[in-house]
Amino acid sequence: MKRILLLCAVLLAAACARPTTHCVNPLTYTDIPDNDVIRVGDDFYMVSTTMYYCPGAPVMQSRDLVHWRLVDYVYDCLEDDDVYNLRNGANAYGKGQWATSLRYENGRFWALFIANDQRKTYIYSTEKIGQPWTRSVIDRPFHDASLLFEDGRVYVVWGNGEIHITELEPDLTGIKEGGVDQVLFTSPREGYILRAEGAHIYHIGDWYYVLVIDWPAGGVRTETCWRSKTLLGEYEPKTILQGAFDGRGDGVAQGAIFETKRGDWYAMMFQDHGGVGRIPTLQPVTWVDGWPILGDNTVPVKEFDVNLSPDGEDYVWASDEFDSDKLALVWQWNHKPLDGCWSLTERPGWLRLTTGQLATGLPDARNTLTQRTVGPKCISTVLVDGSGLQVGDFAGLSAFQSNRGDIGLRRTDAGLELYAIHEGAQRGPGRTMTRVQTELLSVPAASPTVWLGVRYDFDKDQAWLRYSWDGDAWTELDTPLQMRFSLDYFTGYRSALYCYSTQTLGGHADFDWFHQE
Repeated sequence: MKRILLLCAVLLAAACARPTTHCVNPLTYTDIPDNDVIRVGDDFYMVSTTMYYCPGAPVMQSRDLVHWRLVDYVYDCLEDDDVYNLRNGANAYGKGQWATSLRYENGRFWALFIANDQRKTYIYSTEKIGQPWTRSVIDRPFHDASLLFEDGRVYVVWGNGEIHITELEPDLTGIKEGGVDQVLFTSPREGYILRAEGAHIYHIGDWYYVLVIDWPAGGVRTETCWRSKTLLGEYEPKTILQGAFDGRGDGVAQGAIFETKRGDWYAMMFQDHGGVGRIPTLQPVTWVDGWPILGDNTVPVKEFDVNLSPDGEDYVWASDEFDSDKLALVWQWNHKPLDGCWSLTERPGWLRLTTGQLATGLPDARNTLTQRTVGPKCISTVLVDGSGLQVGDFAGLSAFQSNRGDIGLRRTDAGLELYAIHEGAQRGPGRTMTRVQTELLSVPAASPTVWLGVRYDFDKDQAWLRYSWDGDAWTELDTPLQMRFSLDYFTGYRSALYCYSTQTLGGHADFDWFHQE
């Protein structure tokens, strides 16, 4: 009988054992900053910042918190103006969509964010991820805002240094007349190089919590929690995450906390990580005396087990054979595309980019197609056919940020050439900044078809341009591009496919595939 009871106990324990998913930070070694995360049923959803890229405000889904799949974007393009059409010297670099707040309330998903080029706040909603989003616009910018739905009322908490709270109409179409609109709390000034911003507000149990980032002088980016037992009451602060991480001096901070169906709590926070961008980490949350303490007693952790079953694979970047008639979700255009000037069907199995608006160079070129790079090291390669280029046309592959490297084909009066450049900002007298271009290569093209590549090393923050005429023998240029996370663009490096003209419209280039490994 004892043996039977023991066997039953063993079998019961085995049946009740819950599989876990091992987390190694960073979750994905790629640019996913300013995240917000919510749970709806068994699914977790995360939004991120992509600023001037279109479509924007990417939505990712996961069931194990470790593997994330890109499933939607909140909008196609914010506005049809000079800014997003790259006209008359206007652009949204370093601006655009910032720090989306994602919530699920009354059977709808809500996404609120500021657009710094427009100086407005945008609110989008949908009943189901993957279906169209409707929008409203508030003619007032709420910096790094967070939504709170409370007893039929809606608030947005926002600001920098001074954290404000503003009440919205119940349908989020505008600011409520006569509603709450005041400073919630003020963070200390002395001893800080960055004061409270990146707010995330929650009402959990008896407490209201506002999570913010700040940066003590001589320290690292820090996550601080302010709490109060009343929404508008006195708030007290406590450091909940602080410390260097993964061999770098950059701290881990800014993001969301959330609960699983099993009652476990976790946090998604990002780390500034040089050229690759701002990369996400998952941190365990332990409640201590009513405070959410992140990591290992406020120290960021490298790896741990998540109490959820493994589910699926990552899909936030991918290779692409261009065999579909629809563009894969992992791609984003630099600003608003000219829809009549790109095609996946004109030459089946190839992506065709056709020039439709004159440009002075790649930064103001339309229809530049981009995808995230991935660390710590990766290689992006394409096969491009430039036989359709006209005089004054450029086409190829770029390591794209403010300080960038391009390698590709250009057609001049003398014929088709293979070229490579580095271009970036250089400080001059009186703190003036000028663009400086360095030509690394200029030779007659051996063929209109060429293999192009960029080899990225994010441990060194360097990238090397490369090419091949047969896909087997590669020539890599000796001079590396020194990558920098430049605040004038404010995004991690992208691999970008481009085709633009400085003289005559109508030329085109064809890309057979894009591989990233």
